[in-house]
Amino acid sequence: MSESEGVDGGRQSGLKKVLRAVAVQGAVLSAAVHLLWAWPRLTEPADPRPYVFLLAGLFSVIVAAATLQADEYRRLYALGAGTLATFLLGYVGWHGAAVPSALAADPFAIVGKVAELVGVFAFVALYRLAPPTSVVVERRQRERGEQ
Repeated sequence: MSESEGVDGGRQSGLKKVLRAVAVQGAVLSAAVHLLWAWPRLTEPADPRPYVFLLAGLFSVIVAAATLQADEYRRLYALGAGTLATFLLGYVGWHGAAVPSALAADPFAIVGKVAELVGVFAFVALYRLAPPTSVVVERRQRERGEQ
């Protein structure tokens, strides 16, 4: 990537760096909350949520790591936003009309839901700022050809 791409809105532009950091922190914090909730409940075989939360938290961390390492792929940003939005909608679906009282009773849930909400907005902003995937792939092929 040339220096001009970083200044003109490439992957390393200031706004994109901040949004990427916020999105990754939201995803990792949400994953941590899910893992901390699930870990002590793994011995309850009748409840599938701890196992689902472990897998979903791991998946969220993988998406966060890919967001840090990969080029600016819109599909990756959509995956991050979708994963965090699924956590939010799942919470609402599980608790229904009792969401306010469930949040009030669980500080972990408050932290997780705020992190997910912020992360969704950051991933959506990254998606909107990213060029189409074909442009990113073409840019990457040109860089490999120049080396």
